[in-house]
Order: sequence, then C-alpha cells, then structure tokens
Amino acid sequence: MHGIHLARRSPCRRGCHIFMRMPVFVSILRHSLLVVLLGGGMLAARAEVTVDRLDNESATPGFKFPRVPLPRRGDAAAKAVFTIIDGEADRNGGGLEKLHDGALPANGDQPSGGFFFRQGSDGGRLLVDLGSVIEVRRINTYSWHRATRGPQVYRLYASDGKAAGFEPQPHRPADPAASGWKLLAEVDTRPKDGAPGGQYGVSISDPSGNLGAIRYLLFDLSRTEEADPFGNTFLDEIDVIDRHAPDAPEAPLPPPEERVEAAETEGGAYKFSVVTTDAPDLTDWVHRELVPVIQKWYPILVKMLPSEGFTAPQRFDIVFDPNYHGVAATGGTHIACDPTWYRQNLKTEALGSVVHELVHVIQQYGRRRPGGMRPPGWLVEGIPDYLRFYHYEPQIHGADIGPRGVERARYDGSYRVSANFLNWVVGKYDPDLIRELNAAMREGRYDEEIWKTRTGHALSELGEEWKKSLEAAAKPS
Repeated sequence: MHGIHLARRSPCRRGCHIFMRMPVFVSILRHSLLVVLLGGGMLAARAEVTVDRLDNESATPGFKFPRVPLPRRGDAAAKAVFTIIDGEADRNGGGLEKLHDGALPANGDQPSGGFFFRQGSDGGRLLVDLGSVIEVRRINTYSWHRATRGPQVYRLYASDGKAAGFEPQPHRPADPAASGWKLLAEVDTRPKDGAPGGQYGVSISDPSGNLGAIRYLLFDLSRTEEADPFGNTFLDEIDVIDRHAPDAPEAPLPPPEERVEAAETEGGAYKFSVVTTDAPDLTDWVHRELVPVIQKWYPILVKMLPSEGFTAPQRFDIVFDPNYHGVAATGGTHIACDPTWYRQNLKTEALGSVVHELVHVIQQYGRRRPGGMRPPGWLVEGIPDYLRFYHYEPQIHGADIGPRGVERARYDGSYRVSANFLNWVVGKYDPDLIRELNAAMREGRYDEEIWKTRTGHALSELGEEWKKSLEAAAKPS
C-alpha cells in the first residue's frame, strides 16, 4: 500500500489523494515531522498517522482493519477522565464513557453506541486525563456511520502537564500550543471522492514505539461538512496504549445482538429500517404494528406534502435509543425514539407519534431565501399533528380543545393546538392551505402575507376568529 507523506502542518483535506488497494477499504499512511518538547521531555521525532476505512458494504461490528489495530479493553484510556472543554454533547448520543468502555456499536447508525457533539455545532474539545504521566506507544480512534458522520477531523495535542504556564483546559479559540500543549497530529479522513460513509480507524504512533511521556490529551474535533447540521463524527472508541502494555490486548466487548427490520413500501419506492437492538422487547410490536403503518402512510404523506421539483427522502431509519429521553425526535432522515415512553404508550399514542415524525422526514425545511423568515416552529410542529390527528387517526379526537383549554389556546401554541387551528382554517377558508404552507416553507419563501393571500384575512385575524369559535362551542347550550 502506498502512503501519503505530508509535512506536519499540511493535513490531508478534501483535496488529498487516496490510494485504494481493494474496494473494501482505504488505507492512508501519513507522516508528520514533529520535533517538540513536552514539559521538558522529548516527543517522538516523527509521528505516523495511519487511516483505514471500510465502506458501508464491508464494515462489521468487529472493526477489523488491514492496518489499524483492533479496539481493545483495558488500555490506558479505560480509567482516564474524559471532560468536554468546548461544545455540547448531542442528547441522542451516548455519554463520554462510550469513548473508553471497550464496547462497540452493532451497526453504522447507532447513536447510543458512541459520542458526538450536538447537531449544528462545529464540534468541540475533549480533554483526556490519564491520571499520571506514562510513555505512550500509540493512540487509536474509531468511528462508524453510514454517511457524513463517519469520517474523523481533529487535531490532537499532548502534554505532561509540567510546562511553565500549562493550561489544562484551553478553550476555543485559544491555541493550546501557547499554554503548554504540543500538537501531536492532525487528522482528516474525509475521502476525496465518493460517499463518506463507513467505518474509520486512525492510529497515531512512532517507529520507535514511543510517542513520548504524556498525561493529558486534547482532541479538538471539527465537523465533517456544513451542508446540513449533521456533520459531527460518531466517535465510538479512543484507545491509548501504554508503551509497556502487553502485546496481547483484551478484546473489545461484543456488541449486543443486532435487531434491525429492513422494509420498503409497496413497489419499493421508499426503503426504511427500524432498529430495536437496545430495546429488543419492542421488536415484535415493530414488526406486527409499526412497519405496516409506515408502509401505508409514508407514501400517503409524501403525496400530501408536494412542492415543485422536490423528491421526498427515499431512505430513512428509526432507532429506539435508550439514551434519548422524550418521545421522539427527527434529524434529517433519522428518527430517534425513547423506548421507555413507547413501552408505556404502545396501545395509545405510539403509532401516531411515529406518523408525526414521518412528516418531519418529508418536510425538509432547511432552505431559506436571503431576508426570508425561518419557518415558524409552531407550524413546523403543527402540520405533523394536523396530518396525524385529522387524517391518520381522526377517530381519537386527539387535537380537540375542551372548555378548560379554550382560555389559554393560541393559534401558535404548536403541536395539537396549532393542528386544531389549521383544521379550522382549512375547513372554513382554504382546503389547499397545508399544501401551500408546506411548499412555501420548504422553498424558503414563507411569510405571514401568505395567510392574507390565501384566506383574505391576516394571521392575527384568523387567530381571533378561531378563538371566538372555540369560546362559542364551549358555552353550555
């Protein structure tokens, strides 16, 4: 395998060349010339950064790369203290313990199996305190995602903590090199061409077998892309190997039995998967009840929410994730569901809540014209509940507003309350209103004038008229 040899300050960016031995993996070997002092101790004169990639078809839970060592348990990072210096953990991911617990995810879209920064943010900084100064042989990082969250982009700094003026928690935008840290490696595994999804392993080492005397590591992680909010790497494991550690490592913990139901709608136009690996007790319910609802209703919802030139997502996934707390949340084409809530609501609101999230998958309101309004949150949530309660399950009257709820009802109250308002406007003024609102928000041209154009009344006037209709209905006959 040929390598790519780069000076330390010339990291491989999107334009680097990647040589492929076989289609199942990419291996990159990069050399960084480093002659730096670490608190009085000499760091290795040359650090090697080896990158292996397995594409989505070849990746397995074993993380078996051609060059990068297998993940291990019991390494020096296992008992280290991990701290977020900058950034915020995404609530859909696992905690920092996932980075050094020796456990691996079962598939390439298991948010609970690893750690990642909050969606829409530009990564962050992680501090690893090994507890004492040790001689480090190598540092390995592992990630796995089927799309843009697979590659790794970070700078790795190291210190023994003894340098004058050492700052243990340098916040962005401060340069750690100005406060007792030394840049050990720059990593960018994004492929030049093709889809970025897959499994990545990075190994930072030195030919001498000693990277230097180190107590602290600082990972400055960046997002892999800015086209959408979902560019922060799913980082699954960080291993720090002591120079004196045995060559035969403890094997990583086997992942739980993977439970994924792959399905498609009639004719194969839309494909989806439902993952219950971390909630196996829900597997039967998913198969018997949830999958048939999705197969029937996703195409129906797509037809109800068209716009010119728009193609609804043809693939999406649903994961029952114990690390997510709430009901459900959608990001792009990924739906995270709280297993605890669903166990408590299987016979009531469980199916309808997923229908609500399917609408979010279809909405795709990411674009906005310069100077245009951001889609109002009450409409973004009100439309899914309108479609849920007035089309999917109107028989349960889930968006009805009783006498006790009239006084505090507002048209922009979001969710069910806004769904009730939308149903009233549709019924009295404009049967095509939902289709037009959806198209306007998706195309970035929404503003409140659309209500006047479609109904002859300003939004505030419609809200007042709707409220009076609720008050009239609440009066005893």
